[in-house]
Parts: sequence; C-alpha cells; structure tokens
Amino acid sequence: MHYIPQILFILLTIIAITFFSKKIKEIRRNILLGRDEVINDNPGLRWKNVLLLAFGQKKMFRNPLVAVLHFFVYAGFIIINIEVLEIVLDGILGTHRLFAAPLGSFYNFLINSFEILALLVIIACAVFLIRRNILKLRRFTSKDLNGWPRSDANYILITEIVLMTLFLTMNASDTLLQARGIEHYAEAGTGNFIISQYLHPLLNSISSGGLVTLERSCWWLHIIGIFAFLNYLPWSKHLHIMLAFPNAYYARLLPMGEMRNMKEIQNEVLYAMQPELAPAADGTETKHKFGAKDIMDLSWKNLLDAYSCTECGRCSAACPANMTGKALSPRKIMMDTRDRAAEVGQNINSNGEYKDDGKSLLHNYITTEELRACTTCNACVQECPVSINPLDIILQLRRYLVMEESNAPQEWNTMFSNTENNFAPWKFSPDERDKWTSEV
Repeated sequence: MHYIPQILFILLTIIAITFFSKKIKEIRRNILLGRDEVINDNPGLRWKNVLLLAFGQKKMFRNPLVAVLHFFVYAGFIIINIEVLEIVLDGILGTHRLFAAPLGSFYNFLINSFEILALLVIIACAVFLIRRNILKLRRFTSKDLNGWPRSDANYILITEIVLMTLFLTMNASDTLLQARGIEHYAEAGTGNFIISQYLHPLLNSISSGGLVTLERSCWWLHIIGIFAFLNYLPWSKHLHIMLAFPNAYYARLLPMGEMRNMKEIQNEVLYAMQPELAPAADGTETKHKFGAKDIMDLSWKNLLDAYSCTECGRCSAACPANMTGKALSPRKIMMDTRDRAAEVGQNINSNGEYKDDGKSLLHNYITTEELRACTTCNACVQECPVSINPLDIILQLRRYLVMEESNAPQEWNTMFSNTENNFAPWKFSPDERDKWTSEV
C-alpha cells in the first residue's frame, strides 16, 4: 500500500509527458509543412534578441504597468515551477520536501521567494481578468476573439490563480502539521513561510487528520494541474510561452521598411530597362509560382510566427487600417494561418498524407478585402512583443492575388500598366517626362 501513491504518480507523469510530446511533434510537423527558408546569419544579434525580447520582454515595457504585471505572471510561471522538480522527485521517491535538509536555510529563502511570486501572480491574473471582462479593453472585445479564443485566455488566468492558491494552501497546511509534530512533516523542519503563514488562522480549527488530507489534496491537485496545463499549452495561445524563444531567435533582422523583392521580377525590370543584359533564350522556360495561396507556399518561419501568436491584439490596435474600420486585423491573419495549418495537419493525420480538401488560406480563411486594406506600414511588426511578422504573410498572399490570379483593383492595374510601359506610375512617356521643364 505504501508504494501505491508512487506508482500512481509515475503513471501520471508518463501519461502527461507522452501526450504532450505527441502534440508537440504534430505542431513541429505542421510548421515544417512550410517551404524551406535558411536563417543562419548574425547569431550574436539573434541571441541578443532572445535575451531582450523573449526573456527580458523588452517591447512589453512600453506600457510599464502592464509589463510589470505580465512579468510577475511570466516569472511566476518559470521560477515557481522550479519547485515542481521537488514535487516530481518526492512523488517518484516517496519522500517529503526532499531538498529541505540538503539546502538548509537557502531552501526557506527559495520557498519564500516562490510564495511572494505566487501572491504577485494571483494579483496580476486578477487584474488581467478585470481588464478583459469588466473594463473590456477594445483589443480584447474584438470579433477576432469570438468563441474559443476569448474563453481560452480566461481559462488560463483562472488556472494560474488556482495553481498558486493550491501552492500556498499546501505550504500552510504543511507548516501547521510541522508545528503539531505530525509524522514526517515535523522532520522537514522548515518553519513558517512568508505568505502562507497568514493562512494559518483559517486552517487552525481543522484536525490534524483533516490537515493531512488537505495538504495531500493540494499536493496532488497542484501537480495534476501543472500536468494538465502542460498538455493544454499546445492547444492554447499560451504556446508562446515556449515558442517565443525560437521565434525571437529567427526573427527578421532586415530593417522593417525593407521588403524582400522577388529576384525574377527584379530581373524582368532590369532587362526591360537594359535589354542587353537579358540572357539569350535557350528554348527552356522555368515556371515560377509567385506569392502564396496556402500554408505550404509560406515559409516555416511564417508558420512558426502563427503558432507563436499570443493573440494580445497589440498589432491590430496599432494597425491604421483596423483603426479606421477596415476588415484587416493582423491578429486575425496570424490566427487564420495557425488554424489552417492545424486543419491541414488533421487532414494528414486522417489520410496519412495531405489530400486536397478544396480549401486554401487565401479566400477560405483570409479575404481579398483584408489583404488590400494593408498599407504595409509595419506597425504590426513593430508592436509584436514576440517578434511576429504578419506583414510578410500579407505580402505573399497579395502577390499571389496579383501575379497568379490577376486579381487587383482597377487603380492598381493602371499603375502596373504605366510602370510596365513607362517605367513609372504616371502615364507619361519616358521621353516626355521632363517636358514640363520647358514650360516653366
């Protein structure tokens, strides 16, 4: 009977890690459905981006109050869950507070630090729940979040509050049992902790047997909650907790105003202006596909961007097209890209390989109206706290519309025609372009 809790814990751990690993492998496969893109330049600057943007959350600190609250949640999640290591080892070995004796007073310092962070996490999550559901900030009430995405954020915040409350209650019960000299609890000898000691008056009236049940219940619920949270992450926008780091490393380093032009089109323009540079025709013609219609036409970095999206809406809040009521929302672009990648992944799971489902990212998920509203101002790229680039996806889809489907407004077609024939957007012959000077 003594080993039953250990056996149950080991089984729980194996199940949790197995399911998590399976889903992460599926997401990795979905991301790699995108075309290849080599990103290996300037590793020093890339690691700097990881430290400043992912670890340091540099962009968040444009709004200091929100940044500090978010940092509490972030630090709490990372640091407090170091404590999970002790829980896991206690569960496997059948021990209690395994690190208390070896670490001595430093153990108390760690747990006290964790408790302070736990309290700060509870406060920060409560503030975020109020911002979302009572104050209803505009970027949290957008129709982009209708349905599951809105609920997802609330579930995570509530789960964080519950996990931190369980942690504090577990410690309060434990230290009360120590004070009463009960069984192995007294052997830990940690004494009271800085925050949980204030819960003692609420628990003092409970019998020692009831306290043992409460402490064990909190212990089990805490670790079950963490394992459940672990397996919930791949289904949630909070996958950015993991993907923000590689996404910051592989973020684009070019100046934000610099577009990546297509070499084939650059050559066409060059040969039109300098025909002598055009290569001699050899009877073969390479067929190029311009832009992107579906996720397989995007790069793996575009899909990593989509899976890294936090759905915070800062991109859409900064978008001038969105501000003026246009259909475009950069946040929706990223969510649609991720949803389409997940749909293609399910198609592969069901059929063993991708079977054409008659759908595509362009048209079925993202409309022409959305793409045409973009001013390419890069505000969305500038605002994203985890280095996502919605504009790159918009440009590739728009290129497909124009260059593969010949789908463009008449005003654009006029400009394209003038550029092709007159080498400028205006309807003037190149030979007459300076004619106006003679009339001055």
